[in-house]
Amino acid sequence: MEDIPQPATDPYALGDRVRVYLSESDTDGTYHGLVCEVITDEPDDLGTETGRPLDSHRYELRRVDTDTTLPVRFRHRDLVPAAEDE
Repeated sequence: MEDIPQPATDPYALGDRVRVYLSESDTDGTYHGLVCEVITDEPDDLGTETGRPLDSHRYELRRVDTDTTLPVRFRHRDLVPAAEDE
């Protein structure tokens, strides 16, 4: 059985490297697998509604390979920590 990467147990900080982890069928699935740097965290009230505080985190990301900011904000659950060498 394949190991499925999991999001971090704490919010990501500015400068953290993450990998976008989405289903190919997701609307934003074209970003799956990209390694990015967190450049902003724009929390909202979703965590209050769901009872899961990490759901409130929405991150703006910049690709590490092209230094391009992605046009989409990603939820905490859509990101996994990137390996040190990525």
